[in-house]
Amino acid sequence: MEQKKAVAQPSGFRPAMLRSVEDTGLSLSFLADLVLKLLYYRGRGISGFEISEAIKLPFAGVLEPVLDFLKREHFCEVKGGGTLGGIGESSYQYSITDRGSARARELLERDMYVGPAPVTLDQYREAVRKQALKQVTVHKQDMRQALSHLVINERTLDQIGPAANSGRSIFLFGPPGNGKTSVAEAIGRVVMRGAIYIPYAIEVEGQMIRVFDQVNHVPVEATGRSLPRTADRRWILIRRPMVMVGGELTLETLDLIYNPISKTYEAPFQVKANGGMFLIDDFGRQMVRPTDLLNRWIVPLEKKVDYLTLQTGGKIEVPFDVLIVFSTNLEPKDLVDEAFLRRIRHKIYIGNPTFSEYREIFKRVCKARKVPYDERVLVYLIKEYYQARNNEPRACHPRDIIDEIIDIARYLNVPPRMTKELIDQACASYFVEL
Repeated sequence: MEQKKAVAQPSGFRPAMLRSVEDTGLSLSFLADLVLKLLYYRGRGISGFEISEAIKLPFAGVLEPVLDFLKREHFCEVKGGGTLGGIGESSYQYSITDRGSARARELLERDMYVGPAPVTLDQYREAVRKQALKQVTVHKQDMRQALSHLVINERTLDQIGPAANSGRSIFLFGPPGNGKTSVAEAIGRVVMRGAIYIPYAIEVEGQMIRVFDQVNHVPVEATGRSLPRTADRRWILIRRPMVMVGGELTLETLDLIYNPISKTYEAPFQVKANGGMFLIDDFGRQMVRPTDLLNRWIVPLEKKVDYLTLQTGGKIEVPFDVLIVFSTNLEPKDLVDEAFLRRIRHKIYIGNPTFSEYREIFKRVCKARKVPYDERVLVYLIKEYYQARNNEPRACHPRDIIDEIIDIARYLNVPPRMTKELIDQACASYFVEL
């Protein structure tokens, strides 16, 4: 995972102050069940401060009445005082009773979730609305800098910039090996600047939906004054997410994913990508038909909302504030019909480089790999292996050919150089007639 970086506080949303159970939007009984499961799993005494850290709720005003309720019901008891990070009752050691253990086992039959308290669905919707992608504006200089490591012509650059600003949908297509994924990732870097708050989990009809994902979400530290202890720490500050999937994508992974063991849900990819970018790479290679996959996006793309299904069969409405990018090597006409393409705001062709662009890429690769560049040998390569054999230049070829040369040179125990002999050996291994 990337290292944490300090970023400015996001505008438009900041976790609220929590002074009572009512401020959480959750019932006292729900929070009591969550705390009781935590006490059961710990098995030993745990301080009020430690409970606060695990549940991500302030002790004063919120957990105090929850623990008072558990004590009155004889589900837990105070085993003694302590000093670990707490003052007053927050330093007391709480322990589950036999009666509490019996109740906890009943609760675990319903679900096994123990962790940060969830937010409500309404609270989540409001947070997404206040941190919408439309707040992000990309200028030409931003995009030029983000793509500076690639050789991109001005026409394509001027298509990519407005597409990134749209915050809606992009269709990248063209031959393989020309950097569509790299372009998409560069869009992600420039569009996803800044940070947003997301919840660890969402509660819907008593069901738990996990949202925060250490694979797809990168936590950051807010600059300036830290959140006070009474702030709502059920939210975590992350970089605007960029979620990428490929051939593993199925229709099932675009809905709530139910875990029959923990009896909890995992949020689908597009929910984890809210406020950021969702890249479907190598589109058309999934196990599901492209038309079925695309039909799944019609409502979200048009209405900016998505509908997910619970185990009960009930539907819930969630925000869809995602820049969705389809990247494919296949012909659009072989994947989608004209009606669907109309719903995709921006269609961008990433074609083969010209030989002038190919030369620039080759120079950059040689510099990066510390291989002396030789213009005469490049002219030989182009004439012999492209023009004479009708091979199309691809943006990935210079990197691959130079890497082949380095491999051969290491085997021969000679310095890697651009020579006709090494070019011939590299190309003999690299190019295959289809």
